[in-house]
Formats: sequence, structure tokens, C-alpha cells
Amino acid sequence: QVQVVESGGGSVQAGGSLRLSCTAAAYVFVSCGMGWYRQAPGLERELVSTITVDGTTKYGDFVKGRFTISQDTGKNELYLQMNSLKTEDTAVYYCAADCVTGFQGEYSDFAYWGQGTQVTVSS
Repeated sequence: QVQVVESGGGSVQAGGSLRLSCTAAAYVFVSCGMGWYRQAPGLERELVSTITVDGTTKYGDFVKGRFTISQDTGKNELYLQMNSLKTEDTAVYYCAADCVTGFQGEYSDFAYWGQGTQVTVSS
């Protein structure tokens, strides 16, 4: 069982920034792809960003250079730096780890999910 725990959500005004963090066991960062997804009320969960074991990153089309995924293996943490936030970025953001396919694709049936952290962007 892979456990991932998100933190760092909150409320911010449009144009502001937030950084989300996700912690996991050390082996997860060595062996698994990791990523961020989000789900807004009434909508399906969508890709925000993933990073594979070899460091290849992928972003959802809506990101348009505003978000950056990174990880600090020394601290066993994954980050999502979100800048220029928009009201439509309001959602629950989930951290995920995929130790089978490593997030080689956009979605994975093998992902382990955190409980999510709420991000609310107000106008």
C-alpha cells in the first residue's frame, strides 16, 4: 500500500500563488511516477501534472506555464507551485503515485491517491 499525503491548500485571490506539497515514503520517489490531479464540483478528475521516475513532466492543457511540478527526494516531497491562479482553478487537488506504469500515460488504473487538499481561488 502506497500512502501519499497532501498539504498546502487554502484560499487565495485570483492572480495569487500557492504551493502544494505531497509526502510519501522514500522508495516512492525512486520507483514511482507521481502527479497531481484535481476535481472541481460536478466535473471529472483531470490531470494537472505528472513526473516520471526519469524526470519527464507532463501538464494539463489548461496549465499554460502557470504551474510547475518538482520534487525534493531528500525531503521525500513532491510539490506543485501554482502561480497566476484563476477562479476556475478552484478544486480539490490530489497527489497520486503510480508504481506500476509510472504515469507514462495521462491516467493510470494503478494510482494510489491522497485524500486531497482544497484550493479555492476567489475573484
